[in-house]
Amino acid sequence: MYLRFSWSTGLVLLACLFLQACTKPVPAEEPVRAVKVVTVGLDAMQSGAEYAGEVRSRVESRLGFRVSGKLLRRNVELGQHVKAGELLAQLDPQDFKLAADGARAQLAAAATNRDLALADYKRYKDLREQNFISAAELERRDTALKAAQAQVDQAQAQLAGLGNQTGYANLVADVAGVVTSVDAEPGQVLAAGTPVLRIAQDGGRDVVFAVPEDKVGKLKVGSQVQVQAWAEQKSATASVREVAASADPVTRTFTVKVGLGGPETWPLGSTVTVLPKALDRSGPPVIKLPTSALVHDGEKAAVWVLEKATMTVRLQPIAIATADGNEVVVAQGLEPGMQVVSVGAHVLNPGQKVTIYQPKQAAAAAANVPAAAK
Repeated sequence: MYLRFSWSTGLVLLACLFLQACTKPVPAEEPVRAVKVVTVGLDAMQSGAEYAGEVRSRVESRLGFRVSGKLLRRNVELGQHVKAGELLAQLDPQDFKLAADGARAQLAAAATNRDLALADYKRYKDLREQNFISAAELERRDTALKAAQAQVDQAQAQLAGLGNQTGYANLVADVAGVVTSVDAEPGQVLAAGTPVLRIAQDGGRDVVFAVPEDKVGKLKVGSQVQVQAWAEQKSATASVREVAASADPVTRTFTVKVGLGGPETWPLGSTVTVLPKALDRSGPPVIKLPTSALVHDGEKAAVWVLEKATMTVRLQPIAIATADGNEVVVAQGLEPGMQVVSVGAHVLNPGQKVTIYQPKQAAAAAANVPAAAK
């Protein structure tokens, strides 16, 4: 009797296990996702052509010596501000001094010859007045005196020229400005006119940027542009001062210069963003969404719309018109006032429950409000 009861009990247990193995498991509930949402509204188109520009001096000069020689010293460094009349660099003046000494000796010799010719002329003039010599002889002495005087004038001119060359051995700043380039070092032998320094003159500043050939036709001299600094929160409205007549042979772009205000507000070499108003695409208000809100519904674009009553999401197909910076312009599918998931859209399913994400700091502050009230 005991053995018979054990076998029947085992059969019942096996049947229960078999039935349990054939039963489908209960699916786990989907977790409640935290998402960020944006409220659909109308906004104006703000995008337009943007170009990177550089602040440069309106007048930038390359300075060099007017004579050749060996660079003896350079008194300024890159980025240094110089004043008008300040000594910038100097050539070895020894050769110029020797040449000036030689010209000075030639002048002394020419002056001596002139004095001798003058004394001869005076003697022959007295003899002519007494009719001891002919008039032709006096004319020859007068001609010799004029030739001697011409040699004196020539020697004086040569001495003055060499004196100028001695002065040209000193490179002096013509105007006040900032040294933006150093092209020669002490000990280097330079030919006349070789650039030694580049100076950006104090005064007006320009923003220089390049424009492709399909856009340059819309930029005219005097048209308004918006200039924004990259390094700091600063902007200004300026006007186009110059448009290049020909394209750059390498980049095939046209250089455009925009006039700015004083040098104290726009440092040389700073990078700026240029927004030409002639290329602005502002239009009537449209619906815009961040690109992070987009998902794919087959071959169409869609977004997750929040049903606030049930705190669930549903997939809403939309039509995209164009892009506006980092946002897309929605042509149809949404109405102002709808709430769309902007972050977390890639992990959602239709009908899934969600909560609106709140930063930890905001949540902690909200929790401390009742305690503070007590």
